[in-house]
Amino acid sequence: MSDHLARIAELNDRVRLGLDRDARVVMTATCLAALAGDGRRSSEAIAQAAVLAAIRRYAFASEAGPERDRGEFTLGATTIRFKIDYYDRSLEWGSENPADPSVTVRVMTIMLPEDD
Repeated sequence: MSDHLARIAELNDRVRLGLDRDARVVMTATCLAALAGDGRRSSEAIAQAAVLAAIRRYAFASEAGPERDRGEFTLGATTIRFKIDYYDRSLEWGSENPADPSVTVRVMTIMLPEDD
């Protein structure tokens, strides 16, 4: 793996582990509703915490690609996907250099397969 791709993978791991303070993490409404069930705020908070914990523990398969920017797992009976995208600092355009955190904001989207 090139140094460039290795750096991107390292930065993506920081997002998944909750260590990138500049990153944005969003969960689709359908994903949250599927996990929270009853729609109560406490259920939503518990669902979000469970998903983030599962993403932190996620083990990538060898065919996942060198960037480690997407994955899929099952939580209970629900299949969850996550994807990390790279934007410029204003979140308006794609990043010109995803390996450079000074010009890149990572956005991790957590969703159901049908949201993709």
